[in-house]
Amino acid sequence: GSVKKDEMGGFIEDEMNLSQDGSAWISENARVYGNARVYGNAWVYGNALVSGDARVSGNARVYENACVYGNTRVYKNACIYGNTRVYEDTWVYGNARVYENACVYGNTRVYEDACVFGNTRVYENAWVYGNTRVYGNVWVYGNARVYENAGVYGNTRVYGNVWVYGNARVYEDAWVYGNIRALENAIIHGNTRIFGNARISGDALII
Repeated sequence: GSVKKDEMGGFIEDEMNLSQDGSAWISENARVYGNARVYGNAWVYGNALVSGDARVSGNARVYENACVYGNTRVYKNACIYGNTRVYEDTWVYGNARVYENACVYGNTRVYEDACVFGNTRVYENAWVYGNTRVYGNVWVYGNARVYENAGVYGNTRVYGNVWVYGNARVYEDAWVYGNIRALENAIIHGNTRIFGNARISGDALII
């Protein structure tokens, strides 16, 4: 690794925090401690914090003021930055991006090319993946799935066993919960409350 214990540029509590194999790198004011490990070609820098039993590996980047802790796994080409908090048993991987003030926690998965940002909360057992964009003041939780090219933004709440996928959009102040399936080119927005077992598809527009 580029930074060893007691060297300038980043802080590690113990040599095990930073692998000496590969090109793993900790610099600037970044801190890695506890049982956390940075290895492979991963970089942790800026004011980032990695702690607990977290693992950052592959070509992953954690930087700016991001905090990664608990049993989190960040790997492949994932990037965590801004004021983001990623913790508990979350996995972020692939080309996923989590940034700005987003919080991702619980048993969540964010992967492939998904982006989670703004003040978004993704938690419990929710998964966000594909080319999805989830942002604004959104909460995605429960066993919800947001994937493919779906967009969820504004002040929306998506929870329960909901699946939002295809090119579907959920935005403004809409709440979608229960066992709803929103897919294809469906649009749900406004102050709508959609719940139950409905399947919303095609070019459906719900306001």
